[in-house]
Amino acid sequence: MRPNASPKPSRGVPARLAALLTFPFVLAAVASCGGPSYTNPPGLQVNPPTPDPRVGLTAGMFDAGEASWNLELLSTTPPPEQFLGSFNSDLAFTGNYAIQGNFNGIQVWDITNPASPVSVVTYYCPASQSDVSVYGDLLFVSGEDNSARLDCGDEGVREAVSHERLRGIRIFDISDISSPRYVANVQTCRGSHTHTVLEHPGDDENVYIYVSGSSTVRPSEELAGCSAFSPEEDPNSALFRIEVIRVPLDDPQAAAVVSSPRIFQDLVAPPRHGPAPGDIRAREEAEARMEERRLAREEERRQRAAEARERGDFVVEVEDRLSVLPATEAAAKLDSIVAARGGDGPPTAADSAALSEALDAATRASMPAMMRPMGGRPPPARDEPRPGPNQCHDITVYPAIGLAGGACLGYGLLLDITDPANPVRLQAVADSNFSIWHSATFSNDGSKIMFTDEWGGGLAPKCRVDDPVEWGANAVFAIEDGEMVFRSYYKLPAAQTDQENCVAHNGSLIPVPGRDIMIQGWYQGGISLIDWTDPANPVEIGYHDRGPLNAERMEPGGSWSVYWYNGLIVNSEIARGLDIFELVPNEALTQNEIDAANSVQLTQLNSQGQPIFEWPATFALARAYLDQIERWHGLPAAEVAAARSALADAESASGEGRRDGLQTLAASLREQAAGAADPERVAKLADAVERLAN
Repeated sequence: MRPNASPKPSRGVPARLAALLTFPFVLAAVASCGGPSYTNPPGLQVNPPTPDPRVGLTAGMFDAGEASWNLELLSTTPPPEQFLGSFNSDLAFTGNYAIQGNFNGIQVWDITNPASPVSVVTYYCPASQSDVSVYGDLLFVSGEDNSARLDCGDEGVREAVSHERLRGIRIFDISDISSPRYVANVQTCRGSHTHTVLEHPGDDENVYIYVSGSSTVRPSEELAGCSAFSPEEDPNSALFRIEVIRVPLDDPQAAAVVSSPRIFQDLVAPPRHGPAPGDIRAREEAEARMEERRLAREEERRQRAAEARERGDFVVEVEDRLSVLPATEAAAKLDSIVAARGGDGPPTAADSAALSEALDAATRASMPAMMRPMGGRPPPARDEPRPGPNQCHDITVYPAIGLAGGACLGYGLLLDITDPANPVRLQAVADSNFSIWHSATFSNDGSKIMFTDEWGGGLAPKCRVDDPVEWGANAVFAIEDGEMVFRSYYKLPAAQTDQENCVAHNGSLIPVPGRDIMIQGWYQGGISLIDWTDPANPVEIGYHDRGPLNAERMEPGGSWSVYWYNGLIVNSEIARGLDIFELVPNEALTQNEIDAANSVQLTQLNSQGQPIFEWPATFALARAYLDQIERWHGLPAAEVAAARSALADAESASGEGRRDGLQTLAASLREQAAGAADPERVAKLADAVERLAN
């Protein structure tokens, strides 16, 4: 079933264009994103290695088989000893540092030399799952585990109600990044599974944190105001909402929850798909093993009963429970029964039946109670729709366009974030092919959004040879007139084994001008480099993969998240540590395109707080557009060659000679654009050349 849209919320929502106009520095090209600015002609031509070398890789921790295509691995750095065996989680970046979350705390790496990252600090502070974000000198860390402590201790929290427990956001001062200083925390009712930092263009005094908490609601005795009742029963319920924290930049200790938007209002449970062939097979195999064990137990019980009867013992069988009363004890009990009825002869058949009945009752009383009624709200009537999701898994904000993508388990949401403390749902889409809407990424021009589906929760093998390609995949939508319109699915094209947890997970855009290229983690499916410029035809153009951690059994590992940052591709490997890659030129991506991407330099990056990419005026930028025009025949070959020659001449010149040459080329390109097969890209090339001239 293709995605379908839910009804819009009843309260008024400002028009999307009006929302965009509230941002003072939004680029005109972004504000007019009614459709893609560029599209690849159908069928981006790539020639991946065949057979796929990812299939059949040998298992191992640090010695597993590896396969790469169009990516160069610069380094792999194992986790520090304190974090070895504990899951590595998400990444954030500031300056020359990568900050890596771990269920045991945070790790800061200096990646100035990507071939040899240096550990700056290992900060031990256990809490699932320690997702990290940065803003200026502040570091934010998620905590959701019931055992996480305010003091970062490792002794856990055993009490059902405790004021030592941390569930929410920790705030650190990292002005000295080698010595993070724990300055504050904000407690939330359901903890923080993930969070998103929103830098709002209209507010330079605060940052906002959108908290997605997926755990149980904590007792009100532990945190006042927490309620697990439905919103109908308690308007202040902690269910069916997210939490918004406002952090004053000059006083982070004053950070507090300022709103709890109910962005799930009126949503009902979405359609769901059934089990995959591999799941059915696994279930049948498990049922067969259970039946074998049941038959073995039954045979053993029969043998024990037969042996007991041969000894003269008293035997009662209730369902699959066998009770044996030794003959001497049975005789004593029968004598008691005879005496109780005033008899004086040997036990009768009625006496034996009474003993059997008593033994039967005792056996049943000792059996465990099963299927006891559960507390809470009664299930809806058959004709009453079940409620939809009551939390998000992750929210990606794109402040430059005033929108956010909410990946909210059963739905993908498009949110208006022009009022940062009060996000408003513009649209919700559901899809029976999707199980867990997990994360979202916008195209740089805001015309598209890609959602991921973490089918199986990240700990299951969901890239098996017979798993449907639409399940555990990405879904690509065009954003047209403020609404999401489905275009296609993309799934890792290399089948993985039953011993590899594999499903779509976290990634980010790479700023290749004129194209939408994304690097994405797939747990033990490795990482995949995807061109989704044409939303109807996403294409893999690179990858890196390792064999399973263990060839005999499932051990969770692989890429939790992989992001581009200032020319590097940094991968948080759940079990193996930190990987750093770089792009290499190939038939689908030229050196000029890579150089233009690497000319974008960020001071910080949180992938869920998506930045808008802007390119400085460089010859690499102009040549990148020219390479694309040549690749997709946007101009005749002779005109491409003439433009290359003019660019080379201008680069070798200086002063007025360079400026005059570039201005002449820009004017020529503008004339050619009118009759070009790809007029938009030729116009963009002319803009790049003109910027160089000026």
